[in-house]
Amino acid sequence: MLPDHDPSHDASHEAFFALHHGLPRQGPGSDATTRYLLSLAGPLPDRPRVLDLGCGPGRSALLLAEEAGARVTAVDLHEPFLDELRAAAEARSLSASVHAVRADMGELPYEDGSFDLVWAEGSAYSIGFDTALRSWRRLLAPGGTLVLTHCAWTVEMPSDRARAFWEDLLRTTAQDTRAARDAGYEVLGTVLLPDSDWHEYYRPLAAHADAADLGRPGMAAAVADARAEIALRRAHGREYGYVGHVLRPAADAG
Repeated sequence: MLPDHDPSHDASHEAFFALHHGLPRQGPGSDATTRYLLSLAGPLPDRPRVLDLGCGPGRSALLLAEEAGARVTAVDLHEPFLDELRAAAEARSLSASVHAVRADMGELPYEDGSFDLVWAEGSAYSIGFDTALRSWRRLLAPGGTLVLTHCAWTVEMPSDRARAFWEDLLRTTAQDTRAARDAGYEVLGTVLLPDSDWHEYYRPLAAHADAADLGRPGMAAAVADARAEIALRRAHGREYGYVGHVLRPAADAG
């Protein structure tokens, strides 16, 4: 999975981002899932203010701007992804609606209540699910909604191989839901992403791995890691999955 941090310039980071450059997505997801999660968020104001955290090349940001009429602030730390987003927004005549910003999602420079919708597909893990719930809540305007996708165990007893890969990063969906309620949110919906959403990420990644220059410093290791992740999903995919959480601060519910 793509780390959302400022990469150093060592060979492993350079190879990782080179392998992922040009992918339509940097994690499991689909336009259909984005639309469905958006539908669960409830009515939005005209021209809603949206903050897309860990936006990558901006697939979701562009959809939210185009289909929800949103003014999207799209945040990532990897400048080449933001450049891809700016170019795509210009090509689709969305430059006035999408503002790409290089910033740390753990230290956001925005005032309280600045956004009607905070969106984070596959990126909350970089600061931790519980930290994301606490720190992003203040950004929501009254009636605002937080939508995020996060990987979780889908079985009570995952295999040793799956546990070894994910280490201590995952809990069950029930545990994440309880954490959201404990953090003061009403849960508007939870959605397990379908296997097809993983294919949308892994198929292009596998093609990049097959075409990669293994003589480039760090690339052989990056390719091996990507193939190991894909193989784990193929063998143990029933044990874990990405879950969409649609949340609203409880004081704003109803």
